[in-house]
Amino acid sequence: MKKVITLLFLVSFGFINAQQAFSGKGDIKVNVGANLQDGGSGIQGSVDFGLGENFSFGFVANYILGFDNFNGFYNGSTNTYYNAEPDFGDRFDAKARINANLSSVIGVQQLDVYPGLSLGLHNFGGHVGGRYFFTEGFGVFTEIGFPIAKYGSNNDPFYHLNNQATFSLGASFNL
Repeated sequence: MKKVITLLFLVSFGFINAQQAFSGKGDIKVNVGANLQDGGSGIQGSVDFGLGENFSFGFVANYILGFDNFNGFYNGSTNTYYNAEPDFGDRFDAKARINANLSSVIGVQQLDVYPGLSLGLHNFGGHVGGRYFFTEGFGVFTEIGFPIAKYGSNNDPFYHLNNQATFSLGASFNL
């Protein structure tokens, strides 16, 4: 029971002392966290720069650390793969992005909900994310990304890495 009460106290304290999530022009947010997707998991880092009351641009990079090796034939090819691993180009992705920061629109200053578009090495896509700040400098984030238009051809068993729906969560920092 002590643990439950302590946890409720900490959560209540975090919500009561929460800070503004997005302040507009000049605001800089940095996210660092885990990136989860089918066939692999890794790390994600992003930075967003506020341009206006509800608009920001930024950059995001993902790197797959853990992945599923591939054995067999792929997509009707006569090439046989034995314990194949993705190369750097399949594991790494970098994107430029724009966001619509909606904290002032929805009326919750501590929560920044941000849908947006991104243009990257593997695809043109979209994302929907949210950041909640417990203090002026520290918060948490979660984000779902998805491709709208993919580049290249599907002739590689690791084509889907960084080219599919992804889920990210981690820590957010206000600079």
